[in-house]
Amino acid sequence: MKIKTSSKFVAELIGTFGLVLFGCGAAAIAGVDTAGGLSGLGLLGISTAFGLSVVVFAYAIGGITGCHINPAVTIGVLTAGRISVKDAGVYIAAQFIGALLGAFVLQQILQGQLAGFTGGEWAYGSNGWGTGYQNEYGVTAAFLIEAVLTFVFLFVILATTSTVGNSTMAGLAIGFALLLIHLVAIPVTGTSVNPARSFGPAILAGGQALSQLWLFIVAPIVGAVVAAFTWKAIEPKS
Repeated sequence: MKIKTSSKFVAELIGTFGLVLFGCGAAAIAGVDTAGGLSGLGLLGISTAFGLSVVVFAYAIGGITGCHINPAVTIGVLTAGRISVKDAGVYIAAQFIGALLGAFVLQQILQGQLAGFTGGEWAYGSNGWGTGYQNEYGVTAAFLIEAVLTFVFLFVILATTSTVGNSTMAGLAIGFALLLIHLVAIPVTGTSVNPARSFGPAILAGGQALSQLWLFIVAPIVGAVVAAFTWKAIEPKS
């Protein structure tokens, strides 16, 4: 079955939109205790929101695009030789647009608070590091954790979707991998492993979130490319 380029574009846009809205929304809207007495989701809840978002869209659009919804994933898959340069460009463009739209909808929801909304630095679930962010880790630790965890994430993706992997369970494995990654990295960087997921909130938040965006583009791509070469080196040959 031939899938139109426009269908691939829309699928990746919607998937990335959903990831940012659900994941960053869980962090920005429900991640902390509220004045009304509701319990915040906390670390486990936010991690679960990101992981389940991937599971949901893996089964929704996986048959159309493979459900990348992440430029680092697309670049890793391209490096592994599983996608064309043309499709990779379409996917990445859709992912960045979808992420920005997801962050925009989240912004509009948060600004609808009757008491008023003050986002401050790193608003809308933005990623970051340094003084004032989460547990205040430095740039080296931030880069290392983003690169290494993206490496792990891509390795899981390439392995589970390979000819020796269990493709029917791939969506669950990938979603749970992202959940585990968030459990470790949220206190350090808020967890990106996805340049588009970082791009949308940072563009709207501005300030330090925007100035630190480079790390959340470069580190995940480095990790993804290394993972692709590693998998190609050990992949069983038929």
